[in-house]
Amino acid sequence: MISEQELAELSFADAPKMITGSVPGPKAAEVLAEAREHESMTRGAGGFPLVFDVGKGVTVKDPDGNLYIDVSAGVGVNSVGRSHPRVIKAMEEQSKVLMHGSDCSSTRRGELAKKIASIAPPGLRNDCITYFTQSGSGALECAIKFARTVTGRNQILAFHGAYHGVWAASNALTTGDQYRKGYGPFMGGVIHAPYPYAYRFPLPLGDKSCEEVCGDYVDYLLNTPYTAVDDVAAVIVEPLQGEGGYIPPAPEFFIRVKAACEKHGALFVADEVQAGTGRTGKMWSIEHAGVEPDMITFGKGMGGDLPMAGVIMRKDLAQKLEDGSQPQTFAANSVSAAVAMTNIDIINEYGLVERAGQLGKEVLDRLQAASENLPIIGEVRGRGLMIGIELVKDRQTREPADQDTMMKVVMGLLANGIIMVPCGRNGNVLRLMPSLTITRDYMHKAVDILLDVLADV
Repeated sequence: MISEQELAELSFADAPKMITGSVPGPKAAEVLAEAREHESMTRGAGGFPLVFDVGKGVTVKDPDGNLYIDVSAGVGVNSVGRSHPRVIKAMEEQSKVLMHGSDCSSTRRGELAKKIASIAPPGLRNDCITYFTQSGSGALECAIKFARTVTGRNQILAFHGAYHGVWAASNALTTGDQYRKGYGPFMGGVIHAPYPYAYRFPLPLGDKSCEEVCGDYVDYLLNTPYTAVDDVAAVIVEPLQGEGGYIPPAPEFFIRVKAACEKHGALFVADEVQAGTGRTGKMWSIEHAGVEPDMITFGKGMGGDLPMAGVIMRKDLAQKLEDGSQPQTFAANSVSAAVAMTNIDIINEYGLVERAGQLGKEVLDRLQAASENLPIIGEVRGRGLMIGIELVKDRQTREPADQDTMMKVVMGLLANGIIMVPCGRNGNVLRLMPSLTITRDYMHKAVDILLDVLADV
């Protein structure tokens, strides 16, 4: 496993370090003002008052020279940090040979597909086919099309709290109001079922766990007459729900859902775009459940500094798809492929998957202990370096913290040099998802500042 000293050398020293008296500083404010004149604010961060100028490892500088610790990793993208020396070297070497080829075979995309097969989870490992896209939304679009084609069925079952992208078919699966309002009507044939969000579960549990109730309900929908859920091609599920609030169900949920899929004849598709690539202490988060998926979608951390996403599917399923039926002109660009392979090598050689599990448990335990003296924290949950902190107005009623409070917290963190991104169905969950290369020192500095900010709210 890589040493803390080696990890420290990948980032700027002395973070966080704030130079301007406020955020944004004058130079960043100028960039933000110009951006509104020329760029759509429909992007995820909208008009958030932060400007990225220089990135190194887990640290970022803005145009004014303010130095931040980024515990969002570019929304879970930069698994090995920004501008890793080995990634830069791979980009330089590959760019001299071949960048864009075509939607044909190339040496690098072929090597990447083979490497992905070798790290796929049981059920897919070395017996799978990979289809490449440029984004997570694109990967989900294709997974939906592929599932319908190979099964000859139409319906897709997803879950409350889901985020699977914001394109056409993928947006129909995503449940966040901000991503749906005004953009409908959506693709038909989509059914949503409860996800095991125990902290806010709306149904009585009796003597069962939240996971058992949700899993049994999926079985009821798929395998009971007169539910109108009679033509399901795939159940698409996040093994650890991301935008919906960083919710990590116990294995029992996935075991029951997989069994229900097999009984119905539907495919089990694990959306690993945010929770995959080592983030949860396993290379793929579905491995925690011991369930073998029929397909996996990936993205974000696989490519890191360059776009890389796709679908991994069972080889027998891929053989049912017609050659040339789903073109992707820019997919698996040779430089992106070289970078993705380098990311995989760094993650494996540095022992970052195991380290994510260890450091994540350390931070989770610390936050749970600290929450006892911070009534604003309703629950701390997560797995590996994917940790959610749900903020509330009242711990007894569990009323979510309002948006004014959340903005005060997020801006308080930013003013102290910490980049943290909220999520959750009520927008009241802070999430820790740093690069897997974050040092223990920087991780605990970020937690120190977070706890101080929460204590002052």
